[in-house]
Amino acid sequence: MLPGAEMEVAPAEPSANRIVVYERPGFEGLQREFTCDVPDLHELDFGDCISSLRVVGQPWVAYTGPKYEGDAFPFEEGEYAEVEPRGSFSSLRLVHHDLDEPQITLYEDAGFAGRSKVVTEETNLAYGYFDDRVSSHEVQRGVWLLYQDPGRGGQRYIAWPGERLADYRPGLRLQDRLSHLRPLRPGRPRITARLLWDQKRVEEEREVLLDEMVAVNETETEQALSSGSSREYSTVTAQSFHFSAATRLRAGLAFTLALEAAAEFRVEKGRSESRTLRERAEVLLPAKVPPRTRLAVQVVRREAAVVVPVELTLLQNERVRTERGEYRCRSAASLCARYTMTPIADPAPDRRGPAAPAPAPRVP
Repeated sequence: MLPGAEMEVAPAEPSANRIVVYERPGFEGLQREFTCDVPDLHELDFGDCISSLRVVGQPWVAYTGPKYEGDAFPFEEGEYAEVEPRGSFSSLRLVHHDLDEPQITLYEDAGFAGRSKVVTEETNLAYGYFDDRVSSHEVQRGVWLLYQDPGRGGQRYIAWPGERLADYRPGLRLQDRLSHLRPLRPGRPRITARLLWDQKRVEEEREVLLDEMVAVNETETEQALSSGSSREYSTVTAQSFHFSAATRLRAGLAFTLALEAAAEFRVEKGRSESRTLRERAEVLLPAKVPPRTRLAVQVVRREAAVVVPVELTLLQNERVRTERGEYRCRSAASLCARYTMTPIADPAPDRRGPAAPAPAPRVP
């Protein structure tokens, strides 16, 4: 397991959360960009004209009346080419609350009495025993959307953190009619990754013999190597990123690691946390074998497993936190050829001397 320590630091610059609104559908016409609450759009000459919008970071809530009154329409991070009701928004509010780990407690009776149910994620109550039974609630964490009908349908109500609503009857119109609820999703954090190369460690190193060739030249002249001047071999580099066990990053969030030699490795949590690169590498061999020489060639691949700690800086909801992870690389991409030349001894001269003459034949 990797260490999962986190650290809170000072607030960051406020540009992480913003909303861009347009007077026409499809992001056309006049536009305005806001990074904080707008109690009255008419004072900025942009009231009752918004037809499309883009949200970056935390969600926003648009209201049909000034000073956050009237019907409320939440917009999470994303692009909305056409909004409904079109041309009806008079104020905008940024949801600056912490939306991680949401929790709401529902009660069957008013005054937080009767059976209770704790909810921490989007839930369709029509699939269980609490459908159309809720009469009061307490919000522990997050911002919640409560719906009258299953599938996010019907009348909607926004419940804010710390809210204790003891009775649905005075005006809420959800008494025994709540069927669906979900928490607002936080904006995607901006992630910056820094590899701590000074803490790099090598976990394994070895050499693997890929090929071996022997050529013997017994002549008195230089001979060409019959196998050619080069050969190709496959190389493999396996890269992976390992999040800490305590990470709060959700699936789909992505960032890029800047590696050595201007290389990059893009990580997307839950989808692309590893990759394998296969390439062909050429190894040059001696072109010729000297006279009376035995040439031995060994092609060797160097393999190494390297681990580098990574510091992730996450900017979300105007705050910065850090997480730790590890970049792992198992490389088998370094090839080399080693040559050994051994002289061949000259043939030993014949030391027996000339042959003795045959004896003369005998004559009877």
